[in-house]
Amino acid sequence: MPEEAAGTRLDAWLAVAVADLGRNHAKKLIVDGRVAIGGRTIVEPKRPVKPGDDVVVDMPPPVPAEPEAEAIALDVVYEDDDLIVIDKPAGMVVHPAAGNQTGTLVNALIAHCGASLSGIGGVARPGIVHRLDKDTSGLLVVAKNDRAHRGLAEQFADHGRTGPLVREYIALVWGVPARPVGTIDLPLARSTRNREKIEVKRGGGGREAITHYRVGERYGAVAAEVACALETGRTHQIRVHMAAIGNPVIGDRTYGSGFATKAQLLPEPARSAAASFPRQALHAHALGFEHPVTGEELYFESPLPADMTALAAALSAAMAPA
Repeated sequence: MPEEAAGTRLDAWLAVAVADLGRNHAKKLIVDGRVAIGGRTIVEPKRPVKPGDDVVVDMPPPVPAEPEAEAIALDVVYEDDDLIVIDKPAGMVVHPAAGNQTGTLVNALIAHCGASLSGIGGVARPGIVHRLDKDTSGLLVVAKNDRAHRGLAEQFADHGRTGPLVREYIALVWGVPARPVGTIDLPLARSTRNREKIEVKRGGGGREAITHYRVGERYGAVAAEVACALETGRTHQIRVHMAAIGNPVIGDRTYGSGFATKAQLLPEPARSAAASFPRQALHAHALGFEHPVTGEELYFESPLPADMTALAAALSAAMAPA
């Protein structure tokens, strides 16, 4: 450590001392516990360096620019030379991103489809024309070549207004919506306070977002099963819209945490089943579109997964007459 560096912040010094590192990357390495001075791990980026400091950096292996094929089992609902329809399980991320470079649907698709997978949309999202949140289960279509990708992307961009696109979800929500059938027309935008969240922009500035819903099974006044059809497809749209009308999706810790006490209104074992449900109870159960090559209208349905079926059964049993 040269004497002239004394007093310099550790992250700033590393950014200069290590070629092609950069200040932000240096800071992340320190916070991640990959930098040691004198054999002691340092996690404070602003720690000043001193003459004689012996700094050791444990550089992680480079992340491949393109996702790699992984032999992950897929629930294939339909497949031909142009596209594939998958019933995605809850817990699977659709495409690689920071913190989720492996184990994604894209990794599985590369292994399953091989070189045919469309590259439109970027190398990290080959063939992807729409997505489901990690903890939302259900149907998703992926293009296997560029022609199919363009045709499907056009349909999703049009939101089915001039074609047969259908995207319907089943949600288990807290409370019962005031109207048995309704439309939620509230613009959405990313929150300025928390970039991980989406919020309603009632005063303008958001993107148009429209959800049509109809109430199905009611579990007393405590919860309900609701079918939600998307007229637009914004990030977290159903979750934010249902929370906006006072009926957040059960298990949604991001938009429904304030309703967690609703579970206390249920008798056991439904109370425990609802309070401990590990994800948002949301399932993409119906998907319809025009085949982008043949022009055939395709329609698929997926039954509720086992975890949501068990939750619905527990709610139903709790509300049954004694």
